[in-house]
Amino acid sequence: MGIYTLLVIIFLCIMIPFFFPFFIPQKKIDHNEFDKAISDLKIREDTSTSIIKPGRNYTFSYNNNYPNSSKTYRPVQGELFYFDPNTISGSDWKRLGIRDKTIATIEKYISKGGHFYKAEDISKIWGLRAEEVSRLLPYVHINDKKYPESFSSNTHKEYQPYHKADQKPFDVNTADSATLDSLPGIGPRLAKRILSFRDKLGGFASVDQVKETFGLPDSTFFKIKPKLFIGNGELKKLSINTCSADQLKMHPYIRYAIANAIVQYRTQHGSFNAISDIKNIMIITDEIYDKISPYLTVK
Repeated sequence: MGIYTLLVIIFLCIMIPFFFPFFIPQKKIDHNEFDKAISDLKIREDTSTSIIKPGRNYTFSYNNNYPNSSKTYRPVQGELFYFDPNTISGSDWKRLGIRDKTIATIEKYISKGGHFYKAEDISKIWGLRAEEVSRLLPYVHINDKKYPESFSSNTHKEYQPYHKADQKPFDVNTADSATLDSLPGIGPRLAKRILSFRDKLGGFASVDQVKETFGLPDSTFFKIKPKLFIGNGELKKLSINTCSADQLKMHPYIRYAIANAIVQYRTQHGSFNAISDIKNIMIITDEIYDKISPYLTVK
C-alpha cells in the first residue's frame, strides 16, 4: 500500500503543471492597441527621414572618414594655397584651416619618419575630415610636381616645395632649426629636440650621437647621417677640478653617482693632472670614460 500511495503522489506531481493554465487567468491581448503602436512607429520613421531635404546644406562630422552623429563641426574656414605636406610648418597647416589636434598628429607622423608620397595620402591622416580632404586635395603638390601656370609667381616662390633630398652636408654643431628641418624625415619638433640635446651635451663629438635624440627613429637617422659632419668647433667642457657634483650631473652623460665620485676623489687626492686620472675611480669604466671624456677638462 505504501508503494502504491507513493506512485500516486509522484503521478500527481507530474500532472499538476499541465492543469496550471486552467487555474491562472490569461491576459487578453488588445490587438487594436498593438496596431496603434505600429502606426505611431511608422509615423515617427517617416518624419525622421523627411527632415533631410534636398537642396539644403547640412554639417556632418567625420573622424578618419567615418560619420559621427554625436558631434557637429562648424564649416571649415581657411586660406587655400599650393603646399607640400612633407615640408610645410604647423602655422601653414593652421592657415589652411586645420585644427591644432590634427596638426599635432601630422607633425608627430613626420617627426617619426613618415612621408607623404602622393596627394591622396593626406586622406589617411587621423582626424582629417572628408570635407577637408576634398578641399585640400587639389592644392597638394609633392616633390618635383610643378604648379599651374595660372599660379602667381610670388606665391609660387613662397610655397614651392623644398627638395629635402638635395640638402648638402653641413656641420651639425652649427646648424640652426631651419637647416635641420630641411632634412628628410625631420620636422620642426625633431629639429628642436636635436638642438636641445646638442645644447645639453655642449656639442656633438660624433655624428652618431645625434641618434640618441629622443624620438628620432633609427631609420631616419641613417637616412640623414650622410648629410651631417662634425666641424672644427670646440665643445663646451666641464672642469673636473672646479665643478661641483650638482654642476657635473647636469650633463646628460654624467649621473649623480659618477659626479659625486669625481668630487670625492678630488677631495681626497687633490686636483686632477689629466682627464685620464678619473679612470682611477672604480665606477668609471672604459665605456663611460670614452663617452664623457670629450666634455671634460682639468682647466
